[in-house]
Amino acid sequence: MATVVFFPEGAYGPTNNCVGIGQVLAERGHRVVFVIEESFASSLEAQGFEERLMRLGPPPEVEEEPGQFWKDFIRDTAPVFRKPTIEQLSEFIEPTWRALCDGARYVDDRLREIFDEVQPDVIVEDNVLCFPAIHDSGRPWVRVVSCNPLELKDPAIAPVFSGYPAADRSGWDEFRAEYARAIAGLHGEFSAFCAERGAPPLPEGEFIHESGSLNLYLYPAALDYDRSLQLAPTWHRLESCVRRVEDSVELPDHIAGGDGSLLYLSLGSLGSADVDLMKRLVDVLSRTPHRVIVSKGPQHTEFELAENMWGAEFLPQPAVLLLVDAVITHGGNNTTTECMYFGKPMVALPLFWDQYDNAQRVDETGYGIRLQTYEFEEGELHSALDRLLADEGLAARMASTAGALQAFPGTVRAADLIERVAS
Repeated sequence: MATVVFFPEGAYGPTNNCVGIGQVLAERGHRVVFVIEESFASSLEAQGFEERLMRLGPPPEVEEEPGQFWKDFIRDTAPVFRKPTIEQLSEFIEPTWRALCDGARYVDDRLREIFDEVQPDVIVEDNVLCFPAIHDSGRPWVRVVSCNPLELKDPAIAPVFSGYPAADRSGWDEFRAEYARAIAGLHGEFSAFCAERGAPPLPEGEFIHESGSLNLYLYPAALDYDRSLQLAPTWHRLESCVRRVEDSVELPDHIAGGDGSLLYLSLGSLGSADVDLMKRLVDVLSRTPHRVIVSKGPQHTEFELAENMWGAEFLPQPAVLLLVDAVITHGGNNTTTECMYFGKPMVALPLFWDQYDNAQRVDETGYGIRLQTYEFEEGELHSALDRLLADEGLAARMASTAGALQAFPGTVRAADLIERVAS
């Protein structure tokens, strides 16, 4: 049997995607090891996996919550989310890339120690940038793209991070030029670091290489883009990657059996840290005839829910999605693909990174409605929910899409492909 190392980005979305694949591999008898940040310690062990711990920066003076670095980073940069995406390139996107690159520099020696100790047959990286230790290990590696596939650039599709529509190319060239300008200095610095530490120089405009063995991207065909350039044969689309959750959700009586439709509000572990936005959504949704399950997130003590609501700091999202009729989401890739897997229409309120791209794609393919996150009117949100819940044609289309996704789980396909690389 093979030893498979998963190295996901320190956030719940990529980690949960890797867990789904890891579950399949472990059931087949393979040794599955997760390389995770110290703040996630024991969370993967509790699911039956081995853990190896690392840090992406110096230890703090106080104990951290899982993914605390990024929660703090998002909180401090949240005012930028109110600006147009082209203005976010220099004020949020470049600083985010810089923080990621700093983390890769800091952790490189620790990763080498881990790979030497564990001796993996294959390393699976679900991240957005290069870690030279992976390349210098001499072991085959797999790249997983669990962000919106605009990350795989093509002149016929909109620029990544823009949230621009597919049908209107005005602004595409300007956005691409501004992105290239914003990252140019950092890209040169990080490419030199990669080369010094045993990885190839970075491709132009990219912070990560394609794997020569296997590349996977996570997106349903129903949402995917029409490309002008064919991806290399090493690329495979996983239409879903939903982990198996044993936990069930016990709803209080007023939510389980009340009037109206059942909604789910989740802005992800990072987006929900915007307490003012969460408070506004609670207020607006309190004046609907519906019941609402709320994923309150890390700032769960900072706001109260209305009488037509119930929630907790963290919820087993796949179990929740089985129960609800529609979802109000930030448009993170994990939530977007899980909504498609369970056939749930979305109201998308994007905040940062590829969430704008997912929100736009869901809207233009008709699987949901994109609203302005900070500027939406109360009536707009109410109306969007009414339209989605009353659309019988959409319900039938989503049910058909969900059935196709569930019939051919991406977790199984990914496990098959990773096994081939490991052997």
